[in-house]
Amino acid sequence: MADRDPDTIKAEIDEARDQLALTVDSLASRANPRRLADDLKAGVVRFVKRPPVAITLAGVGVLVLVVTVRRARR
Repeated sequence: MADRDPDTIKAEIDEARDQLALTVDSLASRANPRRLADDLKAGVVRFVKRPPVAITLAGVGVLVLVVTVRRARR
């Protein structure tokens, strides 16, 4: 093994530590439950706002309303 300057070794260790800290921070941010829930909610809202989905949900709502009213009259 070649002799290495202690200052160079220390600088490499510091650089590796900083890189590891950035990686850990990035992973913590991605795994944040609040962020995951917000992303899921935004995705569902985007999906539901699509015209075919919105029309289908409105139709299902009307069907449920009609069935409920008919049962209530009996």
